[in-house]
Amino acid sequence: MCACEQKTEMNPFFTEFQTEYGAPDFTKIRLEHYEPAFLKGIEEQNAEIKAIVDNPEEPTFENTIVALHQAGEKLSTISSIFFNLNSACTNEEMQQIAQRVSPKLTEYGNSVYMNPELFARVKKVYESRDRQSLTPEQSTLLEDTWKSFI
Repeated sequence: MCACEQKTEMNPFFTEFQTEYGAPDFTKIRLEHYEPAFLKGIEEQNAEIKAIVDNPEEPTFENTIVALHQAGEKLSTISSIFFNLNSACTNEEMQQIAQRVSPKLTEYGNSVYMNPELFARVKKVYESRDRQSLTPEQSTLLEDTWKSFI
């Protein structure tokens, strides 16, 4: 096993949290785990976004809006853990990590919401909303997603 594979296996962000409620086990998370986790989270979300964009099926609420909403779950989890801890219990090293990953997260977020192919799919679903039988919750998700793009 190469060193990079060994490092991946030891990073608690690269596996499901093995706690009663799936909450993070903070005793296993180290500062050196965050940056690789952020980079892998961006990579995984990028693949999920690409799958939505490349889907040959007509855009629907499920294959576009729900898929987009679920994309990047790992990145969202990592971000929530890191930035909450950075706010509540920071140190110089955490702040340095934040300075390195924040521009990457911003750049990545912009690449998602400025993706013309993804926007075209969201727009199609949004424009056909009156012909769909959406629940109030689905309508709110669609509206919020649309607003995020425009």
